[in-house]
Amino acid sequence: MRRYSQQKRFLFAVDCIIFGFDGQELKLMVIQRGFEPFRGKWSLVGGFVGEKESAEDAAARVLKELTGLDGLYMEQLHAFSAIDRDTVERTVSITFFALIDIQQYTQQIIEHYHPAWFSINELPDLIFDHTKIVELAKEKLRYKAALHPLLFELLPAKFTIPQLQNLYQCVYNTGFDKGNFNRKLLSTKLLMKLKDKDKLGSKKGAFYYKVDTKKYNASLNSFLNLVPGQNSWK
Repeated sequence: MRRYSQQKRFLFAVDCIIFGFDGQELKLMVIQRGFEPFRGKWSLVGGFVGEKESAEDAAARVLKELTGLDGLYMEQLHAFSAIDRDTVERTVSITFFALIDIQQYTQQIIEHYHPAWFSINELPDLIFDHTKIVELAKEKLRYKAALHPLLFELLPAKFTIPQLQNLYQCVYNTGFDKGNFNRKLLSTKLLMKLKDKDKLGSKKGAFYYKVDTKKYNASLNSFLNLVPGQNSWK
């Protein structure tokens, strides 16, 4: 194999920020690092890119190997390349964020690396620059959610509008007026009302809805005005 002469070699890694929603809170999955340095400390799900795989393929493989999860919504976030970000060797990391409905994947989690879910507002200390990575991922999620209805990836197949409002409030860490939220949400025409209700929260209950997948795929900008001011973010 030909190589560029007089060039230093360094490691190429991926790190995955896995956001999940359990119906009450937005959470982040972390694992206990399996090797030194910082063995046993909390870490993002990550690993090194193989010689014959892309960063996207490596991220999907790492997710499957370390957590048992596959088929997730996943999107590239950013490249982290600070010279001293890893205390062992120079390592460049391509980061990805993934979205899942926690309840759907409960039985697929591999326990070997002791994966755990933490509230996005009560995270443990993370190794290296992983806290910085999570903060950037939160910003990107808020920006994307204001432009596109991707937060549906965090919900079960059928859900109530109060559940969806709660999810948005968790993501943006703020409250939304119920009437305005409902009106803007329904004006997108992306939801299909079902006949059954969730009666756990009240005697009257709340109707379940599901996503109209055809309209979802055809109208990715339908949520532009659901979150006031967010579409001006950079």
